[in-house]
Amino acid sequence: MSLVKTLPILLSLSAALGSVSAWALPNDSQQPIRIQADDAQLDDKQGIATYRGDVIITQGSMKITGNTVTITRAGSGDIDVVTAVGNLAYFEQLQKQTDPKPVQAYAVTIQYHAPQNRIVLIDRAKVINDGNTTEGEKIVYDTVKQIANAGRANGSSVTAPRPRIDMVIQPKKKTDEKKAP
Repeated sequence: MSLVKTLPILLSLSAALGSVSAWALPNDSQQPIRIQADDAQLDDKQGIATYRGDVIITQGSMKITGNTVTITRAGSGDIDVVTAVGNLAYFEQLQKQTDPKPVQAYAVTIQYHAPQNRIVLIDRAKVINDGNTTEGEKIVYDTVKQIANAGRANGSSVTAPRPRIDMVIQPKKKTDEKKAP
């Protein structure tokens, strides 16, 4: 497909991506979106864009990677769901400007539900947040409330069954103000 034919398609997708303010920090929605992939296909009528081949999508502090990333738009043109599939797909996002590291998430399938600010990780799922980790077959992570629910991936086929979740919670660090002299 020539650039002349794909440019309007890519511009319309970029405009739709730019309307998602909940992807990252508030000022991230003002940042340019960069999509890198080996191949891109857009079905404008259905509101579906599919990227293949070491896909990297960034906007400000948000980053999604996968072998294949599919983006679906709602009727309004806003992003509905971003689905990354890979071995392993990856998501990261700073929760606050002062955070030293972003929250990181890994899974075979990552679904980012933009309107709900929710990430669903399926198969070999793992979330790392400030040294704390949660692993399981399926993890649902609320990016606003910073709450993870982990458990079995009922109804989903998984490559690495895990009958139980595994969490590591780091002790709270005492600040200099709270330490006794």
